[in-house]
Amino acid sequence: MSPTLHALLILLVAGGVTFLIRALPFLLFGNGERVSPQLHFIGRTLPLSVIAVLIVYCLKDAILSSFSALWPQLIGILITALLHLWKHNNLISIAGGTIIYMILIRLL
Repeated sequence: MSPTLHALLILLVAGGVTFLIRALPFLLFGNGERVSPQLHFIGRTLPLSVIAVLIVYCLKDAILSSFSALWPQLIGILITALLHLWKHNNLISIAGGTIIYMILIRLL
């Protein structure tokens, strides 16, 4: 099998799986029926849980390495949270916190 064909097949399979994963909720729950309370609970709590895990993962090395390295990360998290509370927009929150963090690690 040629490398080009191999790469094309990999892209097609990856694209098909991605499309299926994205379309599956609409296929399963798109008929207008009420969603079960358990599924509704998971839909409400899972995004917050994932964000909490990501914050812990990002801060684990900074807490153990040095206290001075922790300040830019804490300020970036605070800015992200404040922007989200103010604008209720994930993109603005994440971009704003990341920009502030990148500026602070260059300055401090």
